[in-house]
Amino acid sequence: QVQLVESGGGLVQAGDSLRLSCATSRRIFSNSVMGWFRQAPGKEREFVVAIRWTDGSPYYADSVKGRFTISRDNVKNTVYLQMNSLKPEDTAVYYCAAGRIPTMTREDDVHYWGKGTLVTVSS
Repeated sequence: QVQLVESGGGLVQAGDSLRLSCATSRRIFSNSVMGWFRQAPGKEREFVVAIRWTDGSPYYADSVKGRFTISRDNVKNTVYLQMNSLKPEDTAVYYCAAGRIPTMTREDDVHYWGKGTLVTVSS
């Protein structure tokens, strides 16, 4: 059973923007840190951004600070990732993640994974 459902990936040019969405159940959304990881071709999966369920505070990987913004809609049980000023190095499969660790930055911290959505940024 799919717990996290991502959408919004696609092919864009460098400098463009894209918004990813991740919808889940109320049960997961209301008690989890929600976030995004990504895996570029030939590389390991890495942390991108997460937002705490306690106070809604976000934390970002240095590589995306100032360009990416995470937000959550507590009515729709959905988290969004707004990606601006995209670069070719942002090309990756982006995975939605949910966990209980307040500082979810490692794969071991994640309880639920989405299937991933591909973002391709051309130069």
